[in-house]
Amino acid sequence: MTSGRAGTHRDDASTPDPREHNPSGAAPAPFDEQALHAEISALAPQMVADRRHLHAHPEVSLHEFNTAAFIKARLDELGIAAEPVGETGLLATLPGRGPGPTIMLRADIDALPLRDGCGAEWANNASEVNHACGHDGHIAALLAAARVLAGHSADFDGTIKFAFQQAEEIGAGGRIFQEAGALEGLDQVFGLHLFSGLPTGVVSATPGAQWASVDQFTIDVTGVGGHVSTPQLSHDALVAGASIVTEIQQIVARELSPFDEVVVGIGRFNSGENYNIIASSARLEGTVRAFDEQVREHVLASIERIAVSVAAAHQTTAEVRRQVFADVLSNDPGATHFAARVAQQIPGVERVETNTPKAAMGDDFAVFLHHAPGVYARVGSGGAPQFEQPHHSYAFAINEASLPIAAELHASYALRWLAGGHQG
Repeated sequence: MTSGRAGTHRDDASTPDPREHNPSGAAPAPFDEQALHAEISALAPQMVADRRHLHAHPEVSLHEFNTAAFIKARLDELGIAAEPVGETGLLATLPGRGPGPTIMLRADIDALPLRDGCGAEWANNASEVNHACGHDGHIAALLAAARVLAGHSADFDGTIKFAFQQAEEIGAGGRIFQEAGALEGLDQVFGLHLFSGLPTGVVSATPGAQWASVDQFTIDVTGVGGHVSTPQLSHDALVAGASIVTEIQQIVARELSPFDEVVVGIGRFNSGENYNIIASSARLEGTVRAFDEQVREHVLASIERIAVSVAAAHQTTAEVRRQVFADVLSNDPGATHFAARVAQQIPGVERVETNTPKAAMGDDFAVFLHHAPGVYARVGSGGAPQFEQPHHSYAFAINEASLPIAAELHASYALRWLAGGHQG
């Protein structure tokens, strides 16, 4: 998956000088990546223990009450003030020694309604809930970064905020943070995702659109049911629905450029009461994934136009509803280049990719990027068969050796950026 892609090369001279930004007038501590690495490495056992505890006690979106309590207890130990965002999100604030810019580091905290088949002794066998996307690792890594950064609060000017965001899997948590005003006043945002599609030791920081928008649409078709022996007395919602399915597939084939990247998929079609009854209703559910907002809106408008028109042609009616899960996630070029330079300096990072292919999955970190420049990096957690199961599969597992890399990327990015990296 990584062969043939251009990467970046280590260049120590490209690292920002910590003395470039120093409004307090105090002499900043020279940035020592080896010392930071040693601090992070010492926390590896704690990260693994935290991650395994969270994996054994997962909670689905908007029900992360015990997860939030666990995070809050860890932050209280560090003396980092945290306040709730919604019912289950947390926003923690770490001030530096003096005034300066504000950077936010984010981790998502929810699990999936899926049985746990990873086979580990810390698997969740008590319920049909599973951290099958690596969010347990995200929490553990950011908590470790917070612990290290708390010990360096006298070394930077500005503020570091930690967002432990709920409900990423249903596209709700980012909007909860936004509506609570938690994303105001930010100068930079940074997030990362453990990724089984990359070997452990590989980090991806790729500019531009990297994660797709995610919209769910539902089409309810209403007709007139009746006996199959008298079809002239009915208006078949099942046939109308089937025609809508077929016609929607023409959007990509005939309305868009061959160079537009978009997915239109219908995953569910429910209709009919019995084999000898003409269906009075049908429901279709699907998704649109796109990497360009104009293409996204064109496709969604076409779905509604086609559904209404085709339904009318069958003497039925159609109602179309849309639910937004995520906008297009586009990495800021400057922030992405900086993230790549930071990753190059981290011991244990063997390669930094800067042109990883787009992913048609979505992430509501896109909401954070609407409020400040930033980047969403991928940290490889694969590299062996047991760690290369797809995300959202019941057997998904991460290589825990990726946790210190993720934690150090969080901490190093924040410290280097506050030390002058934001100035370029």
